[in-house]
Amino acid sequence: MPQTDTMTLPGISGQRIVVTAGAAGIGLSIARQLKAQGARLAICDVDPAALDRAKAELDAELAIPADVSDEAQMEDFFRQTADTLGGLDALVNNAGIAGPTGGVEDITPADWRRCLDICLTGQFLCAHFGVPLLKQAGGGAIVNMSSSAGRFGYAFRTPYSSAKWGVIGLTQSLAKELGPDNIRVNAILPGIIEGPRMEKVIADRATQKGVSHEDMKAEYISRISLRRMTPPDDVADIVAFLISGAGRNLSGQSFPVDGNLETLG
Repeated sequence: MPQTDTMTLPGISGQRIVVTAGAAGIGLSIARQLKAQGARLAICDVDPAALDRAKAELDAELAIPADVSDEAQMEDFFRQTADTLGGLDALVNNAGIAGPTGGVEDITPADWRRCLDICLTGQFLCAHFGVPLLKQAGGGAIVNMSSSAGRFGYAFRTPYSSAKWGVIGLTQSLAKELGPDNIRVNAILPGIIEGPRMEKVIADRATQKGVSHEDMKAEYISRISLRRMTPPDDVADIVAFLISGAGRNLSGQSFPVDGNLETLG
């Protein structure tokens, strides 16, 4: 649900911001928060129906179907963003997929490539086409979505964890490269997030281990110091903070938003 109590953050109102996969889940929560702060939005997603709903709710100036792993589609999306918004001030690299669950001998090379194409190469492509617009604007911010799987090994989720570790490397490298251009680059590491995507991950892992969904979910929650999942709005709050003027001296950092997740399976 949309947030009801939103603290006003400095420097977001009027900013032109891209949120990838902005029509559902964490991406929609981020887009809602940024809209509440007065941002102008361009969002993409692979679900046209969800995009229609999000565009109506958010009054987004641009909302088009696009796959972040497709170079031509991303080039077109950022061209349309520049035409519609007149430029770009911040990029939220949110798009990702859970990838397959299984042993390394069972995961197909095609599933491996698809996970890395979306979760890692997609962020590169967005930076590739978005950074020239940020430079033209005189600077800005990039927030890359990693995961707690980007700081822990994650058995039976090897493609996803590998991609999210890669996002950390991308973030730190771009922070060094783009700092002189006044572009800040940070990463968010969500943990076990409330919602249907995490429920599917839990279901797949329960099947793989031969246990009930309820027992598997309890095992996941037992690994969190605060013993609760994280709502998507909590991630959105940190993204907004990093884009805002309050985060003007934060770059090259990775911020867990996970209730202190102690380990992954």
